[in-house]
Amino acid sequence: MAKLVLPFKKMNGLGNEFAVIDARARPVHFSGEMARAIASRETGAGCDQVIVLERSSRAAAFMRILNADGSEVEACGNASRCIAAVLAAESGRSEVSIETGAELLTATVNADNTVTVDMGRPRFQWKEIPLAHAFDDTNAIDYTVDVEAAPPLGAPSVVNVGNPHCIFWVGDIDAYDWGAIGPRIEYDTLFPERVNASIAEVTSRASMRLVVWERGAGLTKACGTGACAAAVAAARKGLTGRKVAVELPGGSLTIEWQSSDDHILMTGPWELEYESTFAFDNIAVTA
Repeated sequence: MAKLVLPFKKMNGLGNEFAVIDARARPVHFSGEMARAIASRETGAGCDQVIVLERSSRAAAFMRILNADGSEVEACGNASRCIAAVLAAESGRSEVSIETGAELLTATVNADNTVTVDMGRPRFQWKEIPLAHAFDDTNAIDYTVDVEAAPPLGAPSVVNVGNPHCIFWVGDIDAYDWGAIGPRIEYDTLFPERVNASIAEVTSRASMRLVVWERGAGLTKACGTGACAAAVAAARKGLTGRKVAVELPGGSLTIEWQSSDDHILMTGPWELEYESTFAFDNIAVTA
């Protein structure tokens, strides 16, 4: 087979890195193998997720999301802001729509060049997350994780915001080695589709700190859906109000869980790092 060379944009949202492939004009069967190749930090572009833009009959584009390990997921908040900025620049409009595997998103590029994305409504039923068996209260499930040299982790909140999240509440997130603990939670049999595992420290009624182990990607500098999930869960528990600044290792996101319609609004920055091409060997192109 002939070598395939594709242009891509290297983008990030608070350091959460993406390689964006535009396959709207030239459809490509983008495989997990291809995602792993371009995501590689040794031989590829180096990123947490690969975003493939495809044609959509419902929105400006369909956003396909592949993790660095090649697995496909339905939602990515930080990528949504980056893609919204790209589509808004193309159309000359500040408001755009994006179709994802989870739902149809609307986004607005603000005057300060941040982007606000309507992430839709969170889901709380155990089957919606999903969990392997029933829990009456998904805001504090009966689930513990033993860790060395730190207090045990227990009674996490679980919520689906387009993808599944499990959030543990602690007094000091720095007391935990989340790079070692996160994968144990991601692959626990309680989570049949795996899970994004977070550790959260509420610092005021309007702020919190958060570290996320993303399924299929590992530790990232920021996770948009993770910030949405933690903010909603904190409000449900009465730990914060419905608008909160979520401080991640890469920076801060503003999350507002609207009382009027229960939609989550996520606001934060985006960045285009550079544009280049990547060569894939022995890959077939399909229309």
